[in-house]
Amino acid sequence: MKPSGFSAILSFIAILAFTPNPLHGEVKLASLFSDHMVLQRRAPIAIFGTAAPGESVAVTLAQATKQTTAGPDGRWLLRMDAMEAGGPYAMAVVGHNFLIVKDIYIGEVWLGSGQSNMDMTVAAEDRYWCGVNNEEAEVAAANYPQIRMFKVKLKMSDTAADDAAGQWQVTTPETVKKYSATGYFFARELWRTYHVPVGIIDSSFGASTAQAWISPEAMRSHSEFAYMLDGYAKAKADWAPAAAEEIEKHRIAMNAWAPIAAEALSEGKFEPRGPGLADPGQNQHNPSVLFNGMIAPLIPYTMRGVIWYQGESNEDAKSQPVYRLLMETLIDDWRARWGEGEFPFLYVQLASQFQLALDPNQQGVIAATREAQLQNLSVPHTGMAVTIDIGDAGNVHPKDKQDVGVRLGLLARHIAYGEAVEDSGPVADKIVVEGNAIRVHFTHIDGGFVFRGGKTPIGFAIAGADKKFVWADAKVDGDSIVLTSAAVTAPVAVRYGWADNPPVNLYNKANLPASPFRSDSW
Repeated sequence: MKPSGFSAILSFIAILAFTPNPLHGEVKLASLFSDHMVLQRRAPIAIFGTAAPGESVAVTLAQATKQTTAGPDGRWLLRMDAMEAGGPYAMAVVGHNFLIVKDIYIGEVWLGSGQSNMDMTVAAEDRYWCGVNNEEAEVAAANYPQIRMFKVKLKMSDTAADDAAGQWQVTTPETVKKYSATGYFFARELWRTYHVPVGIIDSSFGASTAQAWISPEAMRSHSEFAYMLDGYAKAKADWAPAAAEEIEKHRIAMNAWAPIAAEALSEGKFEPRGPGLADPGQNQHNPSVLFNGMIAPLIPYTMRGVIWYQGESNEDAKSQPVYRLLMETLIDDWRARWGEGEFPFLYVQLASQFQLALDPNQQGVIAATREAQLQNLSVPHTGMAVTIDIGDAGNVHPKDKQDVGVRLGLLARHIAYGEAVEDSGPVADKIVVEGNAIRVHFTHIDGGFVFRGGKTPIGFAIAGADKKFVWADAKVDGDSIVLTSAAVTAPVAVRYGWADNPPVNLYNKANLPASPFRSDSW
């Protein structure tokens, strides 16, 4: 059976074959528009590519046709009318030449981005830091032909790239091995809930910083980021004298690496890490290099929203204090450039790591990043998946990505799709000092508190004016928890889960954990 709309496409091509076109050029589609792609339902569908300047371009998708003309720079863009979920469809693009794209589905499209916890794949194979819990069973069960993933090839650039290399994959036990685990389990939750096709565009890069994913214009709009831009400029100036010689050495090394990588890929394995290059423009920590290489060429592919997992690379003393602003800038920047309004931006709060914190004054390096992520909820249409309970003390890449997918899925169901489901664990709302006690009111308690593994909450600490925290005794009172300690007769501050790997057990009846928080700014 031919894909839906195929006859209409062939007829349309036959008509256009006899239509004069004074400007000849090769019409091309952006790489995202390829076999097995998923297009966003219930929204005008952006289709774009390149052709000769002034060339007429027509697109037929299913039974509908739209036409446009390539601009002076050779770029063209049109928007097909919104469609309901379905498929498979075919699409024809016709100019001087014509292209056909097959096995297209209409459904839900999400962009997944961030650093290695988004990049981390379902299977480990020869990547020691990858592989999820129950890997063998998860791989064997991955028969979801209507879940597709597009992995954007890693690319850094000082200027916006014209295209993003990659291809759509249909989910099978073989292809799922190299999928983003977070992206896959999120997509699986959506498919199980709505039974419509789901496409994930995975544009992630291990160890990347938030500033690497923000456009140059947005980075320059905040004086707080000037030190990042100045540092990058200095690094490029220092690199310039050695650039030619180092690039030639790198070319030789890459030529030696290429056949090894090709052999690994031919065997279905991950390619080994390629030779490094000290060029600061090829460093995923530097401002805008990943926005230019891996986000700009995706715009304006129509999508529902973004899932994001990042933050570990911004735990340094300089960027951590501005991490909240970095993420607010990134969200605003992407939303403005896509032009689809305040699309949902759902992100993962960093998980627990390192040795269990037995001292309530033991802060660590992750707590402040989690606080910035909690504060990012002030941005409209954002959601945060708390993972404080599913980390790994010895591994920055926790293997429980299934629960991450479930929690992101709940956020999507509520924020993106308007379902009346609980999508968050308890969140501290109002904090009141009451004599020798502190009362913390919570939202998102979903009918009551749950203390996993115990009968009372743990992980709360209070302090007086001396700023010395002690573990608190906790008592539930309605939607609040009242905290006291014989060692603190006049408390002024409270913290919960304020450490790299804190002892915590507070959930709601939806089995979602409370976010760490503090009332002080010490």
